[in-house]
Amino acid sequence: MEYHISHPLKTNSESKEINLPENRALVMKKLYPLKFTPIIKNKIWGGQKLESVLDKPTGGSKTAGESWEISGVEGNISIVSEGALKGKSLVELIDEYRGDLIGESVFERFGNKFPLLIKFIDANDDLSIQVHPDDKLAGKRHNSFGKTEMWYVVSADEGATLISGFNKETSKDEYLSYFDAGKLIDLLNREEVNNDDVFFLPAGRVHTIGKGLLIAEIQQTSDITYRIYDFDRVDENGVGRELHIEEAVDAIDYNFYDEYKTMYDKNASDTEIGNCQYFVTRRLTTKEKLTRDYGNFDSCVILMCLQGNGLLRFEGGEIEYQLGDSILVPNALSGVEIEPNSESKLLEVRIPEN
Repeated sequence: MEYHISHPLKTNSESKEINLPENRALVMKKLYPLKFTPIIKNKIWGGQKLESVLDKPTGGSKTAGESWEISGVEGNISIVSEGALKGKSLVELIDEYRGDLIGESVFERFGNKFPLLIKFIDANDDLSIQVHPDDKLAGKRHNSFGKTEMWYVVSADEGATLISGFNKETSKDEYLSYFDAGKLIDLLNREEVNNDDVFFLPAGRVHTIGKGLLIAEIQQTSDITYRIYDFDRVDENGVGRELHIEEAVDAIDYNFYDEYKTMYDKNASDTEIGNCQYFVTRRLTTKEKLTRDYGNFDSCVILMCLQGNGLLRFEGGEIEYQLGDSILVPNALSGVEIEPNSESKLLEVRIPEN
């Protein structure tokens, strides 16, 4: 049996600079908002939007399914792409800067295992129907974190849908009866999807991303997927992908929920769209300069650009941002100023204190 597994375990710059201990000030001079080289994953269901829309280096692939933007997953560690720290891995940076990079409480809990995995996903076809285990089950079976995640729909083709959860209260036995009869789809909740829709998917929720969706994904650091059904697809050699039917049964949440889509004000310029024990996510939209104060957070902050371009100013300099960028703002920086050239839309992600 083969699995995807990852193993665990204040914006006033003048006053901030004056109050810093000498060694901390030196760290701040060296640290800056970090971009990483995307890790491209070709998938049977992937397409070309990662390159054509987000300008990712896919090499012209017609099946580029995922761009891992910031990853601490073993074997897929992100590498800094720009600036004085170019070529350094995320693990090396955490080892060197610890709380100054990711936050003291984050470092105390996770060490050099970065707790989030940040992705863009292009579904040129439906992904498999799948489920991810929670921390307890993933720890027991794989010595790994579980996989709770959220999706932000960057763009949706007309008529695009996805699956999240069940369309009625069910049970393990009923689920298996539907599955054995080849009618699993009849038990699942299918949602019509539009641009800027948000879905929160706690570990245990059966789901799939549908054809025609370009998605920004925020998740725990885990690549464990139990594949339940893959629409009888085969690869170029005529071989179907492995399924994990028995493993999935104990991971599934069989409850029915009244609402699977996250409801929020899409016209708001600054609004929270996700909040759980693993990550807090806000959506920012702005045409004007916008100052973000991170002085009260004991966490790094990740900015994902979903629209527009401009400058990101910080203590000691500035960097450009554009559509498709994912930028890690170190905890040692107390904030940034976003200066858009055109209307910008960004996701702002941090790790909450426990």
